Amino acid sequence: MPGTFEEQQEEAEEVVESQPREVEARSDGSQTQLVMGHGNGATCSKLCSQGCLGVLSQRAGVLLGVGAGRGPGAPPEQVSPHFLRAWHPTFISARMPTRRWAPGTQCITKCEHTRPKPGELAFHKGDVVTILEACESKSWYRAKHHASGQEGLLAAGALREREALSADPKLSLMPWFHGKISGQEAVQQLQPPEDGLFLVRESARHPGDYVLCVSFGRDVIHYRVLHRDGHLTIDEAVCFCNLMDMVEHYSKDKGAICTKLVKPKRKQGTKSAEEELAKAGWLLNLQHLTLGARIGEGEFGAVLQGEYLGQKVAVKNIKCDVTAQAFLDETAVMTKMQHKNLVRLLGVILHQGLYIVMEHVSKVGVGPEARSRVSPALGVCALRRHVAEGMEYLENKKLVHRDLAARNILISEDLVAKVSDFGLAKAERKGLDSSRLPVKWTAPEALKHGKFSSKSDVWSFGVLLWEVFSYGRAPYPKMSLKEVSEAVEKGYRMEPPEGCPGPVHALMGSCWEAEPARRPPFRKLAEKLARELRSAGASALVGDQDTDSSPLPRGQEP
Repeated sequence: MPGTFEEQQEEAEEVVESQPREVEARSDGSQTQLVMGHGNGATCSKLCSQGCLGVLSQRAGVLLGVGAGRGPGAPPEQVSPHFLRAWHPTFISARMPTRRWAPGTQCITKCEHTRPKPGELAFHKGDVVTILEACESKSWYRAKHHASGQEGLLAAGALREREALSADPKLSLMPWFHGKISGQEAVQQLQPPEDGLFLVRESARHPGDYVLCVSFGRDVIHYRVLHRDGHLTIDEAVCFCNLMDMVEHYSKDKGAICTKLVKPKRKQGTKSAEEELAKAGWLLNLQHLTLGARIGEGEFGAVLQGEYLGQKVAVKNIKCDVTAQAFLDETAVMTKMQHKNLVRLLGVILHQGLYIVMEHVSKVGVGPEARSRVSPALGVCALRRHVAEGMEYLENKKLVHRDLAARNILISEDLVAKVSDFGLAKAERKGLDSSRLPVKWTAPEALKHGKFSSKSDVWSFGVLLWEVFSYGRAPYPKMSLKEVSEAVEKGYRMEPPEGCPGPVHALMGSCWEAEPARRPPFRKLAEKLARELRSAGASALVGDQDTDSSPLPRGQEP
């Protein structure tokens, strides 16, 4: 190899700065043997058969000071992984993942790579990237960094696939909450004594009140948690929005209690949501999040604009313990949803409740707030090519949106329509009576019997079409919610908006069939909408926005 050993070593370190290896150099007399650990107790000694051991032994001797000068039985020493990368590529490839990731796969970086060469991607440990394509060499991929938006090459060994979070009823944001148990039971749970070991229970003597139980010395101290003006407090000096906020605070500062909370006593049968989110790669770092202006208000919390590692994001903050737990269930579903026409979940932060961090779509959709600048032409293009495909994806995943409406459709600057709140609507409907449902968008069987399905989403899609062709007007104008519910039950259907093509109104009607089974699936809707718009002269309608009204091949962008 050209250059001095020091130059070669420096070059090797630059090449594989991000490639950790489990390697030992073992000295046996005058010869150094390099052994690879496989993580299961097995080792690989193929190096000898490759004809490289002599060179490796020589270089290891230089690097580690082992070899001729060391006696038998010398202890193992760590060999520089950068050195091995330069001198034995076959060895390194044995540690590479054998699986090939398809474009669109999300991965988590396992290490740091902050000094990239031209064309390479810089990253920190725990960053999220999306695979764009595999290189000819199986060891490299071209990927896009979620936070920076940059694209570049990175080694396969630096990645692990981002896992979808399993929807597990045992998953808990508060694994230290033991429910309604007595003080004596709490003492038994906190054995043997350990300073800072704690749990939270519901008071048996005062239903609805909570008690923080902390092990300190040989005792267990019980602190009653008081309700004050919608907040929780122990000493009436520091107030908290929920139990998670309280535990987080006293884990950092003991304040009025005997000691800092160090170790939660997990309720039997529960799993820590924090641990599972971190393991799957969905737990984000609060320190990297900057919150900005409020851009929306949901029933259970504000939606804020923000930045995460320089990337614009939308953040939904849910402070109620019970609601946060319900949203966690839906967040697990959202981790499985990866489609260009769905607003993408970026991750979750556990702080004063639950922060759900999503991609920020800068333009509003086709709701009333956009009435002055959204045309049916733009709406038709977006709906035909994007919304129907996004909903088809959800339909195939057997996920029901429950709140499909123009207000939940966002259109980006590059005119890509995205369905939002697709994983949250279900959580928001838990425990609510029918009077709080979006009556004008909800199918009659869902209103009357609570039967939500992809077919009830199809009904809502018909109402959404009506909104688009009416420039964002509210459906069923001048009718009360009670009047709408009664009229629809008797067979009433809305008249077409002014200027709406007849075939499009007929399509709305097919979405509003009384019998759910007779409503078309979303794939058929997308195909039929494109076909009927074409026959109705959609080219003239869309004009410069979309001169070719023929349907695109599935999965392509306009």
